[in-house]
Amino acid sequence: MKAIQVTQFGGSEKLVYTDVEDIIAGKGEVCVRLYTAGVNPSDTYTLTGTYSFNIPQLPYTPGLDGAGIVEAVGDGVTNVCVGDRVFISSLMQSKSTGTFAEKIVCDANSVHPLPNNVSFEQGAALGVPALTAYRALFHRASLKPGQTVLIHGASGGVGLQVVQMAKSHGANVIGTASKPKGKKMVQQAGADMVIDHVTEASIDDVLALTNGKGPDVIIEFLANRNLETDLKLIAPFGKIVIVGNRGSIEINPRLAMQKECDILATALWNAPKDEYEQSINGVVDMLKSGALQPIIGTTLPLEQAPQAFEQLAKGIGNGKLVLKIN
Repeated sequence: MKAIQVTQFGGSEKLVYTDVEDIIAGKGEVCVRLYTAGVNPSDTYTLTGTYSFNIPQLPYTPGLDGAGIVEAVGDGVTNVCVGDRVFISSLMQSKSTGTFAEKIVCDANSVHPLPNNVSFEQGAALGVPALTAYRALFHRASLKPGQTVLIHGASGGVGLQVVQMAKSHGANVIGTASKPKGKKMVQQAGADMVIDHVTEASIDDVLALTNGKGPDVIIEFLANRNLETDLKLIAPFGKIVIVGNRGSIEINPRLAMQKECDILATALWNAPKDEYEQSINGVVDMLKSGALQPIIGTTLPLEQAPQAFEQLAKGIGNGKLVLKIN
């Protein structure tokens, strides 16, 4: 079968589209014929061989998320059947052959039903992005209906799902984006207000949107640039949840003291088993109800995985980046 294979750590040039051995589901495992695979920033970090959360054994096929149809099940598998439409979230399993391939074999608990109203492209946008969004809002921020949420960088694959989940929970949502296409996607996702990224110069304008109080929750995707601004913006006793960061920042801790706010962080790899299962169940329920409808940005064929990694590295595009598999 065709797959992306990595035999050396490094940059996107190490992603090789090639033939690999076919795979068979063993006891407790499922084999899925994949039609799509989701590309996540964590995939690019893993490729370097320096990512503390995941250093795979070489050679390996990248990819944690995908969608397709169950081709075979091993002994003891009861949650899915051959022919079922499913999405893959292989983050918490013991082993996986990777979703950047025509097929994947993975633990049965990594395979979940994909409702008929959800496309395979949307199915590939679940897994890491959806679970991260759910965990940030409900396990870390403990979001309550009626609260105001600012998503600082809402036009990405995770941010757009944060918007939808927060709206479905009865929150008032403000989303930021820098480009017209991104702003349109944030609006499409259901944000009550869509604005430019908040800067020191625009803090007062954003506070005015909340009658001077500030948002109760801020979901932050670039903490090394925005954390001090967030501290000036957050409501008293509010919560800032850091989802993304690309460097260091110097802040004045007194800003946090003045608000008595919480600075929290989330990394999906740290999720306890019970919270991970709660997240999966919550995501599936939102899919069934229609509250969650992932928005796809760019799709590329599997053989163009190197270009997909380069796009992520450069921050090009909005919405979820998905690989299509013939």
